[in-house]
Amino acid sequence: MTHTSSEIASQPDVWEQALGLAGEATAALAAPGERMLIMGCGTSWFVAQAMAELRESAGLGETDAICASEYVPRRRYDRIVAVTRSGTSTEVLDALRQAPADAHKVAITAVAGMPVDGLTDTRLLLDFADETSVVQTRFPTTVLALARAAFGEDLSGLVADGREALAAALPVDPQNIEHLVFLGTGWTVGLAHEAALKVREAAQAYSESYPAGDFRHGPVAVAGHNSIVWSFGDVPAGLDDVARGAGATAYRDRLDPLAQLVLAQRFALALAAHRGLDPDRPRLLTRSVVLSDAAA
Repeated sequence: MTHTSSEIASQPDVWEQALGLAGEATAALAAPGERMLIMGCGTSWFVAQAMAELRESAGLGETDAICASEYVPRRRYDRIVAVTRSGTSTEVLDALRQAPADAHKVAITAVAGMPVDGLTDTRLLLDFADETSVVQTRFPTTVLALARAAFGEDLSGLVADGREALAAALPVDPQNIEHLVFLGTGWTVGLAHEAALKVREAAQAYSESYPAGDFRHGPVAVAGHNSIVWSFGDVPAGLDDVARGAGATAYRDRLDPLAQLVLAQRFALALAAHRGLDPDRPRLLTRSVVLSDAAA
């Protein structure tokens, strides 16, 4: 078993542990009425997108998300949240250094004692969700489970759905798939982006992701008989017909969207195995992007 597959399998137990920190997370992340910015790079950026939509839709206040490398200190925020598994990503640290001094800064990280600690006022430490793998799986889903609890969601069925996703059959044989499209709506757009990234990282495969309604506005032209169009959350059912009309396989299920992401992670691993790739050693990737001054 690879480190990645073991870490995927641990997610329901890790989520259960994280939900015990809901009170601490509420104090750090809910902040009713405050204007908030959430930032990250790669997977953490997609987590930030999902968190921003979840918080604002919960009525807690205006919430933006940004890729940390694109941060420019133009807008005023009461609170800035950095999602960074390693606590060392250069672009995240640089963005925090640029942030106004009067903004309350929060780090969500998996490792204590890293540079991000010296740049933030509050730390949510999820060291039990840290990963050996370069490819992130359980840390981002744990962050989202905890954020959802902090924003007041009822997650009583989440752990059971996660275990069901671990036991479920894959929706299609990976050897028949050459192209994947992931669709989401609302906060699950971030999950769709993350699922597509997992496929690219682990299996070096052709994967795309879109807000669901945009699938008809161009992306459907690429779908065909070796494609799967995979929906997260409350994607309109009629898009399944659009996918089938293009010759693709359409897939959705009734599980919690985080559990749906677990199944997509498993599919990425199966596709990697079919292609003879080791997901623990993804091409050209490292656990954290730390740039020299010249590269930055």
